[in-house]
Amino acid sequence: MKFKKYLVLLPGIILAFVLYTLSQGFNNIIGIELLGYEKSPLSTAMIAILLGMLFGNIFQIRESFLRGLDFTQRHILKIGIICLGIQLKPFEFLEFGAIAIPLIIICIISVLIVIKLLIKQLKIPTRMAYLISIGSTVCGTTAIIATAPVIGAKKNEVSYAIANITLFGILSMLIYPYFADFYFEGEPLLIGLFLGTSIHETSQVAAAGLIYDQQFNSPETLNIATVTKLIRNTFLIIMIPLFAFLYNRGKTTEKKYSIIDIFPYFVLGFAAMIIFRNLGDLIYSNNYKWLFAIEGIKLSSKIFLTMAMAAIGLSTNLKEIKNMGYKPFIVGFIGMATVGIVCITTIELYLIYFN
Repeated sequence: MKFKKYLVLLPGIILAFVLYTLSQGFNNIIGIELLGYEKSPLSTAMIAILLGMLFGNIFQIRESFLRGLDFTQRHILKIGIICLGIQLKPFEFLEFGAIAIPLIIICIISVLIVIKLLIKQLKIPTRMAYLISIGSTVCGTTAIIATAPVIGAKKNEVSYAIANITLFGILSMLIYPYFADFYFEGEPLLIGLFLGTSIHETSQVAAAGLIYDQQFNSPETLNIATVTKLIRNTFLIIMIPLFAFLYNRGKTTEKKYSIIDIFPYFVLGFAAMIIFRNLGDLIYSNNYKWLFAIEGIKLSSKIFLTMAMAAIGLSTNLKEIKNMGYKPFIVGFIGMATVGIVCITTIELYLIYFN
């Protein structure tokens, strides 16, 4: 029975892998064969999500593929992020973790204040505003789905908020790597902090970091962006109880929530992979088999992340987003802009103060 349960996932997973392979092939043809570069200057991850969106909106995706595509988005993505931990060396993450935490807190507070002011001006439902704000500040769709029950959000409000986050997350994922490289003049620490703080979804941050790495040959930026986002994800533990209190205060009943249910466990897998890498370096040092294993896990992480990007592209229905109205999207756009501007301002102040 269990075998059959997992067997139905295969068509969607295979489709995502085929799109990854196509994306890598297009990347090599365009970047190496046509443009003449030794290594393609284009990003396979970016090509994958664009191809996915193209195919997903031209063709009707069959029901038999949907479960596997959903599994790829949810679980293979997390495996890819866990595998990224192999790239971090001893205590490397502490250097930027200390900067990332206050940066994240400032961005969260700023967005919450701005969206609170917008609710009255645009007259959108309070529940939807809460969903958009936590999706913008913490971890996108996961935060929205985890928050919805504790504030009693309706199904259409959840769908709208997710569409909102998806749209602006994809835009920032595709634009921010190039903007950040220009604005921060190629400085990996600052670019990684910006990408990890200002983009909504974990998958989108991983993709933006991967795009930057593939475009500008900077695995350090990918590492910093990923760790910053994973730190940001843990703020769910604080934000959901806070939202439950703010929304339900003065009411006779409160919705229940569980920290166990909302904790992003793949963060622990990422940390375990860092420990695994560091212990391996101590034990095996320059052993060629150990170095080969590290490179294999690095390659696997990029394949898994690119497959997840293809699956997300295939699942993005542009017509549904178009038909949902404009007011909440104004809130989403302003939320995205606020996070970006506050992030840049805070980084600039940090540079002035510490340099």
